Amino acid sequence: MSFEYGAASSDRAQAIAARVEAFIRETIIPYEHDPRLGAHGPADELVQELRGKARSAGVLTPHILDDGSHLSQSETATVLIRSGLSPLGPLACNTMAPDEGNMYLLGKVGSPEQRTRFLEPMVSGAARSAFFMTEPAEEGGAGSDPSMMKTTCRLDGNHWVINGRKKFITGAEGAKVGIVMAKSTDGACMFLVDLPDPAIRTTRILDTIDSSMPGGHAEIDIVDLRVPSDQMLGVSGEGFKYAQVRLSPARLSHCMRWLGLAIRANEIASDYACRRQAFGKALVDHEGVGFMLADNLIDLKQCELIIAWCAEVLDTGSLGTVESSMAKVAVSDALFRVADRCVQVMGGSGVSRDTIVEQAFREIRAFRIYDGPTEVHKWSLAKKIKRDWVNARGSVVQ
Repeated sequence: MSFEYGAASSDRAQAIAARVEAFIRETIIPYEHDPRLGAHGPADELVQELRGKARSAGVLTPHILDDGSHLSQSETATVLIRSGLSPLGPLACNTMAPDEGNMYLLGKVGSPEQRTRFLEPMVSGAARSAFFMTEPAEEGGAGSDPSMMKTTCRLDGNHWVINGRKKFITGAEGAKVGIVMAKSTDGACMFLVDLPDPAIRTTRILDTIDSSMPGGHAEIDIVDLRVPSDQMLGVSGEGFKYAQVRLSPARLSHCMRWLGLAIRANEIASDYACRRQAFGKALVDHEGVGFMLADNLIDLKQCELIIAWCAEVLDTGSLGTVESSMAKVAVSDALFRVADRCVQVMGGSGVSRDTIVEQAFREIRAFRIYDGPTEVHKWSLAKKIKRDWVNARGSVVQ
């Protein structure tokens, strides 16, 4: 790596991270041109093969310890950045989205019975999961504003009956565990469901810019799905509260994983610039190229530092909503600049699929939208600025 992230992290996190990095570089990177990689993500056969290798190497679900406890967010960052060095790394190590965020949520909110039934297969790597929240924008459904949710749930005896449509549901195809959000008369609710279920129907898999997530991103019809009452996560009407528990750590873990991928892309671009000769000298000796790589180092270091800062905030027990919004905006925008420069430095090679630089560009571009577009987070931060001003002044702008 171009710099050693997490030098101040715990010894146990450093040891885990070292094993993860060695595993990714030695075992997983050679799979990056496997024929089982498709436009809608890696085949589940490949995912299970990679997880088998991670299990043998002792790096499967490395952020959750043998006793079920979770590494701190600061420690998690040290580990997940390494797992992100390949687009396949999070899949192999079981640190990918949405599973990583879903495991965190179930660990915090799930009942003992729910954790045994739904969480343990996820932690073991045997089951993938999906989070059913986003709805079709063309129908006015929930997207960046979850309060617009149209999917409904009603109590019928000892079951809840759910109806609605979902869209951009990552990994729904092939998932074994689902977390479905719907709206009751009390407010938002979350339900744990076994997949597949005939009441949850995939109408299509969307063609998207990214291709690293198994199952792709699906459009879903939910028609009279019946869920036993004991599979509600928490209580009716508290769904948005539980979403907040998941939200900030999930945003930050996106930053961690994609920082790892950007570091790898920069390694490849730097190697190319130092080897490639043009106009009598190495590309890196031309200021137009060398300065782009220098800017990359600056952006990567700034991403490292804001991730560390936000992780420390979360480790105090704070929800970290504001801090994770700031980190998500800063990191996604900076990493996109890094990926774009890597493509530019490598020229024609940068837009080919001979290396993962082209894929890194596509994946990181999508990151600027996933878990809330940059503009939504900035709007939320601007509202906080005004709210703080009003609270301090006791008045509003006229």
